[in-house]
Amino acid sequence: MCTFAVNNTFTAMFHPALKDKYAFAKYSKLIVVSLVIGFLAALLAVSLKHITEKYESMLFHQTQQHQLYLIIFPFFGLSLIYILRQYLFKKKENKGIKEVFESTATGKNLPSYKIPSHFINGLLTVSFGGSTGIEVSTVVSTAAIGSLAQEKEKIFRKYKTELICAGITAGITALFCSPLAGLLFAYEVVAKKANKVFLVTNILAAAMAFGFIFVIKEEPLFSLNITQWNLFALPYFILLGVICGLNSIYLTKCVMFFKAQFTKISGHYYKILIAAAIISTMLFIFPQLYGDGYHAMKESLLTANTLKLTLPHVLIFTGLLLFKPVITSITLSAGGDGGVFAPSLFIGAFVGLFLAAFLNTYFDAGIIPINFMVIGMAAMLSASIHAPFTALFLVCALVNDYTLFLPILLGTLVAKYSAKAIYPYTVYSLAPAKK
Repeated sequence: MCTFAVNNTFTAMFHPALKDKYAFAKYSKLIVVSLVIGFLAALLAVSLKHITEKYESMLFHQTQQHQLYLIIFPFFGLSLIYILRQYLFKKKENKGIKEVFESTATGKNLPSYKIPSHFINGLLTVSFGGSTGIEVSTVVSTAAIGSLAQEKEKIFRKYKTELICAGITAGITALFCSPLAGLLFAYEVVAKKANKVFLVTNILAAAMAFGFIFVIKEEPLFSLNITQWNLFALPYFILLGVICGLNSIYLTKCVMFFKAQFTKISGHYYKILIAAAIISTMLFIFPQLYGDGYHAMKESLLTANTLKLTLPHVLIFTGLLLFKPVITSITLSAGGDGGVFAPSLFIGAFVGLFLAAFLNTYFDAGIIPINFMVIGMAAMLSASIHAPFTALFLVCALVNDYTLFLPILLGTLVAKYSAKAIYPYTVYSLAPAKK
């Protein structure tokens, strides 16, 4: 009895110390692994961004010189992706961000081959004219870095979601030069909840990624000098948010429709032939749809404030807004790697420019078109992924200007809730409506 009492006293004295020591060791390891994930994810994201920019620009220039390449490139890119999948990547199709959701919701880990698979396939898709972007390719490959890291130590396995999100946070931070956009995307879209470990791992990963891009002097995609916005334009901002919400539903429905149709086509090469023919035809008519479309957005941003709407402009804007969701959906349905980040930014920019030019030309509204392009980007992205705060900070960082913070916030909230009120699903969920 006496021995039992002494043992209990001894345990009571030292148990708190042991518990504190265990917690210190656990958090020390989580800090180290978060920093490593942040560095590797940032390195991957920046590498994919610059390699894709280089080859997309080079190949797009070739299509302007010789339009025959518009037929060759989409077919070649989709074929190469299919061949690599068959002989290098275990015959497994990339499902996009749904792979991340499946991994965080179940015990299933993201396999390590997803890192090169999404990197290479994202590069090939966009460089050869597939009308999407590398953002979702980056998200899945950086998520796979986090998933691989949690397999290395038993202590990490209960924090799989947090470490996967740390990879995603760092990847988005590096792509868009915005730690807040990375953190909010991981929270709003993937984790949907935050605890102490989530905050520690993701803030550290974001800090490491931001430090990396600061050292290498990474520049925002669009650097704009926005000087003002007017209070009288608030009703127009609300209108823009509603229109972007409607366009996001059209984008979601297109993705669902074309994926369903392409599953009915037997033989993958028939899918590639049909998709390449449609993509090439659309690129002949609207070369602005080539790749991620950022080249067309940059050109339009330069001339936005002096644009006077004419019939050719109306036809071009209408064609871009009608066909961008179609060409994006076909690219993804035929095996292309990517998602809706870049398409949403593209559609939102041209919705904003079209609306502003229309109001100025026919109603003498006196609004600033470049402001509407920026707000449209954020509103469309918010409605497409149901993440208004991600869209807010991402687009502010994208243009390297926070002058439009309040109008963008208004546009993103209106767009999200307009879209959600009509159709509660996003391109990520792809859930059919219940009957």
